Amino acid sequence: QVHLVESGGGLAQAGGSLRLSCAASGRTVSGYAMGWFRQAPGKEREFVAGISVRSGVTNYTNSVKGRFTISRDIDKDTVTLQMNSLKPEDTAVYACAAAGPFSSRNVGVFRQVYEYTYWGQGTQVTVSS
Repeated sequence: QVHLVESGGGLAQAGGSLRLSCAASGRTVSGYAMGWFRQAPGKEREFVAGISVRSGVTNYTNSVKGRFTISRDIDKDTVTLQMNSLKPEDTAVYACAAAGPFSSRNVGVFRQVYEYTYWGQGTQVTVSS
């Protein structure tokens, strides 16, 4: 069982930055592809960013490309989402998720909710204009 806990959410002004972290416990997520999703009020959960098992491949939804960066620390079992140039439309609950485990390290990024096995509770991000 993998337990994921997010931190780093909060209130930011438009144009500002926030850094979200996701810490895993229970078992290592080194063999998992990881992702960040978000859900705004009245909207479906959407893919934001994902990173492959070996960290060599990342993928982003178009609306955050060039502004958000996903990274992972295999040794610390953490995944980070650096969010810059924030916009009011980035306001949502952000959750990290783990897909796997995979015995092969040549596994890419997953973009669909159903592909992920474990989910954190989420952290609120609010961007004011």
